[in-house]
Amino acid sequence: MYKSLVKPLLFNLDAERAHHLVFDNLRRAARLPGTKALLRGLYNYQHPSLEREVFGLKFPNPVGLAAGFDKNAALTDELATLGFGFVEIGTVTPRPQSGNPQPRLFRLPQDEALVNRMGFNNDGAATVAARLVRRRNRQLIIGGNIGKNKDTPNEQAADDYVACFEALADVVDYFVVNVSSPNTPNLRQLQEKKPLIDLLQKVQQRNLSRSTPRPLLLKIAPDLTDSQLDDIIEIARETQLSGLVATNTTISRANLSTESGYIASLGAGGLSGRPLRARATEVIRYLYQRSGGTLPIIGAGGIHSAADALEKLAAGATLVQLYTGFIYEGPALVRRINQHLVPTPPAAPAPSGATTY
Repeated sequence: MYKSLVKPLLFNLDAERAHHLVFDNLRRAARLPGTKALLRGLYNYQHPSLEREVFGLKFPNPVGLAAGFDKNAALTDELATLGFGFVEIGTVTPRPQSGNPQPRLFRLPQDEALVNRMGFNNDGAATVAARLVRRRNRQLIIGGNIGKNKDTPNEQAADDYVACFEALADVVDYFVVNVSSPNTPNLRQLQEKKPLIDLLQKVQQRNLSRSTPRPLLLKIAPDLTDSQLDDIIEIARETQLSGLVATNTTISRANLSTESGYIASLGAGGLSGRPLRARATEVIRYLYQRSGGTLPIIGAGGIHSAADALEKLAAGATLVQLYTGFIYEGPALVRRINQHLVPTPPAAPAPSGATTY
């Protein structure tokens, strides 16, 4: 029903307006008696073999919703009914900010892709934390994706990440440090070795001072070179990271089917969706092999089918996340992936004396 009816209607609207419309309607629908049970029946798929224990957390299944969809933790209870094993909120900054001017979210239907330059628009860490305190579903694993405010100089960026950590530490299950978005000026400079070590050490120092430290992960760009990925592995070990999220959106516009003039007219932004699939998988495989499989990886980028998710897992990811594939394929994608991850039981042997062909 989503692809034949709902998606055509949504794709006739501006992409950001459609996003807000989905939020509003899912929130309203969830208030109706029986709706949450209906959604769980349609989209949840449970099986013991889907459970994963990663960085000390027990995930009911390995399919999560990537950061960027529910930036403000406004819909976690409702999203829990759609079958996700975990939901990552954010990117959250210490102070509220409106993000970049609109329009800032664009579809490339020929490529099943999105281009966004949202710019960390969010309600601020204190408001998001208060919202998470009020959530009803306490079983859903929540990740907190954190960043810096646009007007914070890179030299003071660590203070922003620490402030976000302190605001959210009691209400999320794990953290992801986001220094790889292309939509905040100069943010990706923080991926360089020295500033990244300094930043992560400051957040980790605060984290490890707690009686119950949270798993701390780093989200990286797909545009890093192999030598930079080697640095990431070294940094992860030096700063005692619990894992990596690979990957964020790309600034590349290579090998797209959409007319080049239209792409150029959209301007800057991060590209997500099918065109990112192969490169994201390459990065996962490289990180897994070079680290000897010692760093848990959440794989993201171009997952539009069960086969895409299996590819990421085979490359070395322990968990996967959806975003653009969720937009193009709809909520049934979560169930399809989980169903395909459950091993097919072997066929029963033929009865003794029976003839087989």
